[in-house]
Amino acid sequence: MKARDAILTVLDFESTGAVAGHADEPWQVGMVELEAGRVTGHYHESYLRVAAARPFNPYAPGRHAELRDVLAAAPAPAALWPVWRPWLEGRPLAAHNVGTERKFLQRLAPLHEFGPWIDTLKLARRVRPDLAGHALADVCAALGLVERTRELCPGREWHDALFDAFASALVLEHCLALPGWEAVGVAALSQGL
Repeated sequence: MKARDAILTVLDFESTGAVAGHADEPWQVGMVELEAGRVTGHYHESYLRVAAARPFNPYAPGRHAELRDVLAAAPAPAALWPVWRPWLEGRPLAAHNVGTERKFLQRLAPLHEFGPWIDTLKLARRVRPDLAGHALADVCAALGLVERTRELCPGREWHDALFDAFASALVLEHCLALPGWEAVGVAALSQGL
C-alpha cells in the first residue's frame, strides 16, 4: 500500500525515565493522524497515571514536575484502551525513534500486534544526511517546520507528547511530499527505504 493512501497514526510518549528500582513508564501520550500524506489536525492526547510517590529521573525532559497532582489522578492506560484502539489497531504507526513508543505499547498491550512502524528519525537521516544531529527539534528547524508545529499545537513546546507527535507527523508529511516519494509504500518506509 502506498503511504499516501494510508491513514497513519504518529505518536509520542513522554516518560518518567528509569530510576533505580523503577522501570521507565509513560506519563503522557500524543497521537496525530496523517491521511493522504497530510496532517489532518485530528489528534488525541492524554496524561497517564503515575503514582505520586514514584520518583522521576531528574534528567527526564518535560513538564512532569509541575503536573505531579494531575498525573496522580490521571487515568491508567488500560482505562484509555477503548479510546486508543481505533488509533493503534490496523494502522501503520510512526514516531521519531520508534523504540520508546514500541516498547511502551508492547508493555501496555502485550497481546496486540502493532505496526508496521515508520521511524521519522531514519527518514530524516535519509533526507538530510548533512545535518550534524537528527534530534526532532533539529530536524524540524532544518526543514522549516517549527512554526507550523507551534500553529498546530499552540502553547506547547518540545517534550510535550502532543507537540512532538505533531512535529514527527510534519516530518513524515514533508518526506511524503518530496519529488519521487509519490508512490513510496508503507513497507518501504517501515524499512527506512
